[in-house]
Amino acid sequence: MFSSAVRSALVVLVASAIAVSATPGLSLKVSGPTDVEGVDKFKVIATIINTGDETLKILNDPLSPLSNLPTETFAISREETGATPKFSGVKVKYVPEIAAKVGDEKAFTILAPGQSVSLEHDLSSAYNFTSSGEGKYTVEANNLFHIVDPATNAPVALRADAEVHSAAITGTLAIARRSNTRLTKRATFTGCSSSQQSTLNTAASSAQSYAASSLSYLQQHTSSTTRYTTWFGTYTAARHSTVLSHYTNLNGNTYSSYHYDCTCTDSGVYAYVYPDDFGHVYLCGVFWQAPNTGTDSRAGTLIHESSHFTSNGGTDDIVYGQTAAKNLAQSNPSQAIINADSHEYFSENNPALA
Repeated sequence: MFSSAVRSALVVLVASAIAVSATPGLSLKVSGPTDVEGVDKFKVIATIINTGDETLKILNDPLSPLSNLPTETFAISREETGATPKFSGVKVKYVPEIAAKVGDEKAFTILAPGQSVSLEHDLSSAYNFTSSGEGKYTVEANNLFHIVDPATNAPVALRADAEVHSAAITGTLAIARRSNTRLTKRATFTGCSSSQQSTLNTAASSAQSYAASSLSYLQQHTSSTTRYTTWFGTYTAARHSTVLSHYTNLNGNTYSSYHYDCTCTDSGVYAYVYPDDFGHVYLCGVFWQAPNTGTDSRAGTLIHESSHFTSNGGTDDIVYGQTAAKNLAQSNPSQAIINADSHEYFSENNPALA
């Protein structure tokens, strides 16, 4: 017979072993047709499987295959030449730390051990194959996922083991996307309640102020400052010139004349735009919960999304969130100056930096 002390020690050892063995894991497979005639038929299935031994709460990150938004979720290249199709989908304002706290089940996917989920993705809604041409393509899905830690409710990055898919495409290589209504002197709206319209008018005015004050700051400060280096990294005249050009364009926008669409039902996302469709912004669930100004605000979101417009400089979503943006500024200033969130946080300047 074991003594009580030995029994207690064994219980601790068993509990420790169980804790160590609980390792999260995911696998990701892309499947679909191997021969496609016409890009409108180029649809693939992304299957995500929980290969670990614990239930996972996974954020439906718009850049992951768990989201149906037409984002740059896939790396696609022509096998014969290495050419890549032009991305023609949407760019999104998203903060994993905020999405993790959203109560709506649409913001995440829960997978028990061994469970899987499959989503169909229409590649024609996000990619134009005209320049890369007919041929055989390799399709690889973004394998970076964010798991919600049950203890802290914070997102933790997890990469899935991924399998790629190959398919040959012929025929029509691009689809025409419906253009929206023309911009007018006043804001126009689709699917927005009177309350939402009022909220957007206020946010537009604040975004205009953000753009003007950001431009003024950059014009007056032509050397290293804490505010500049925090969001854009080590100062150089060339990089400062790039950021200045972005804000010159942003300040030239009239946010009160944009077209705003409130029909998005994605509860974990702030907003998105088609970069080539200037002045048209689609607002989603988190946008309405955000403050008008300050960190990750509605006004800041309009700056973020406007920086994506091709005519304003065409920023990308390299990283999301303040911490990641600060880290990017230190590690890769050349990417920070084309990162949309870096522009938003520079404009919001919260907490204030000189």
